[in-house]
Amino acid sequence: MSSPDAIKIEVESPLSPDMRDMITELNAVLGSLTPEEANYSMTADEMAGPATTVFMARVDDKAAACGALYRHPDGIGEVKRFYVRPDYRRLGLARQILDQVTARAVEEGFAELVLETGHNYKAARQLYENAGFVECGPVLDYPESPYSVFYSRPTKAHQET
Repeated sequence: MSSPDAIKIEVESPLSPDMRDMITELNAVLGSLTPEEANYSMTADEMAGPATTVFMARVDDKAAACGALYRHPDGIGEVKRFYVRPDYRRLGLARQILDQVTARAVEEGFAELVLETGHNYKAARQLYENAGFVECGPVLDYPESPYSVFYSRPTKAHQET
């Protein structure tokens, strides 16, 4: 589809029109797969604070994928709002964004990355498992749910301690 030179991943505002459109699409997809009470989405406005860094992948300058790092106290980073538009799947964009999120967490000294994803989100679960995340019990303040799967992994900065 596109050469690697045509792919750019950068930090962007969650309030940009492209990001707002992406969040709307992501929410529609999640809403079709998971009951409303099991969706733990952040709005663009919630993501706009200093605790969140949003990464956007662009292919040929078109918004293609996103993901975010949300900072919690006690050295825990949360992986949030991952989405790849259908036309851009199979380019490795989600993994590239996850690598950026992980690198930022390591750079900032986070001890651990955690996440919640849907039990039936096969591609997401494969992405996280291939990146070294291990399934665990509920993380942070998420409730136990038959619709949720939780993952964690130490960051490189803390794997050897």
